[in-house]
Amino acid sequence: MSQQQSRREPKPAKSADLRSREVTEGPERAPHRAMFRAMGFDDEDLASPMVGVANPAADITPCNVHLDDVAAAAIEGVDEAGGMPIEFGTITISDAISMGTEGMKASLISREVIADSVELVAFGERMDALVTVAGCDKNLPGMMMAAIRTDLPSVFLYGGSILPGEHEGREVTVQNVFEGVGAYAQGDMTEDELDDLERHACPGAGSCGGMFTANTMASISEALGLAPLGSASPPAEGEGRYEVARRAGELALDCVESDRRPSEILSRESFENAIALQVAMGGSTNAVLHLLALAAEADIDLSIDDFDEISRRTPKIANLQPGGTRVMQDLHEAGGVPVVIRRLLDAGLFHGDAMTVTGRTIAAELEELDLPDDDGIEADFLRPVSDPFSDEGAIKILKGNLAPDGAVLKVTQKDADRHEGPARVFENEEEAMRYVQEGSVESGDVLVIRNEGPRGGPGMREMLGVTAAVVGQGHEDDVALITDGRFSGATRGPMIGHAAPEAFVGGPLAAVENGDTIRVDVPERTLEVDLTDEELDARLDDREQPEPPYTSGVLAKYGRDFDSAANGAVTNPGVKRE
Repeated sequence: MSQQQSRREPKPAKSADLRSREVTEGPERAPHRAMFRAMGFDDEDLASPMVGVANPAADITPCNVHLDDVAAAAIEGVDEAGGMPIEFGTITISDAISMGTEGMKASLISREVIADSVELVAFGERMDALVTVAGCDKNLPGMMMAAIRTDLPSVFLYGGSILPGEHEGREVTVQNVFEGVGAYAQGDMTEDELDDLERHACPGAGSCGGMFTANTMASISEALGLAPLGSASPPAEGEGRYEVARRAGELALDCVESDRRPSEILSRESFENAIALQVAMGGSTNAVLHLLALAAEADIDLSIDDFDEISRRTPKIANLQPGGTRVMQDLHEAGGVPVVIRRLLDAGLFHGDAMTVTGRTIAAELEELDLPDDDGIEADFLRPVSDPFSDEGAIKILKGNLAPDGAVLKVTQKDADRHEGPARVFENEEEAMRYVQEGSVESGDVLVIRNEGPRGGPGMREMLGVTAAVVGQGHEDDVALITDGRFSGATRGPMIGHAAPEAFVGGPLAAVENGDTIRVDVPERTLEVDLTDEELDARLDDREQPEPPYTSGVLAKYGRDFDSAANGAVTNPGVKRE
């Protein structure tokens, strides 16, 4: 952090508009400057805009293990552009490692802690701008929330995706390993085969390779305008990633000089663009939760119904994992996220006049990029808007007497439009996982996992372990799952999450009993249990309110503070809440 190279030209006095002057200028700030000098900063640094580089590097996940190097490239860019880069750390949780354990309850909470901690450092140290670096899933929305909340000139910087592994002649990711666990439990894979798959699925640093949550949110950062076009797809372990990082550092200074802030970039159109990209690419259901939270931070009106409205008019034109077989690296080789954006823009499905962090519009940025001609792109996983994989986008918002405020489904393949079957009710994820691993799942079942919502969990655990085990046992199309919790971006099949209101606060999911008939109708967007309103009310009246699962510590605090999933599960008291 302190190895600053001396610049050739001395910088002029710091602008009076920069708040870092509060800690760097005047005789009364001599003690403050003494502290900076102890870290190797000099007069030239102290006269420059102070740019915080928020870095969640950690050895607990491959998504973040390389971020010190990515941050170093961003610091170099800041320094060369005339800024005073100050690196600081924050936390991360490895979703893939905590998945299927009690520890997964920390994942969504980490989004809030990241946003809060970056806000606190930027506020407390009087920083002028930010480069927010992100790797694992919740890093991305957490960092973007912090940038929006502080409203400092900011550039979002993704750490990049892991390259796919190779197993038996095919590309594999961690999704295949989770599904392999189900195949092993079913007897369709030997322990040695599972072991071999495990050893080849994750060959190095970077976030999970498919269009899972991290890559979905990285792509969305381009559509929102918070990151430059083309910055999401370069892999973690490639020179292109470090070029993106250096450019982010340089761009942060341009944002300072132009006083370009998230509030001037983000608009209702930005969020409509983000949703259009999400549904066209088959992105993670988690993006629904995170975009609602980001919009709330930006004071932009966005509801869960907007996702369904935009998905109905936006075709699905990309087919990446988990529904398809290709990964982010394949998209990068085809031209990256801008190729998808260009197709949507040409079809009138994208707002080209939305602003970006560069100070130019989306349409103008596309003109600046050296993209391959559409006719020259040979990619079986990417289709023109006129010949999509599906006429509608991948995200569906279902409502009905089981989810009056909405529930979220991602259609990953040619999933069945309708499902009806008996409920198999579980009070938590562990109960459901035991049931699945015992081989008790039958065709037609509807697994109901409740008390896993934002407050009931707390933390709204992702359940890739359960969903992957169901799919791995051959029930991808004939067994549905409904929960007030979440799913991993790697989940596929008829899995419905975010059911709101959640069971813990008295939502109708709390009234379901084993054997109740549940109907899912995707074309009609309905999610119903075969009970009258009177029967539902009577059951809920007889229900005893469960005790909070934690009474002290961070989980108790966030269990108290989380809002509904239908509003993004926000905790910031200043944003839209129920």
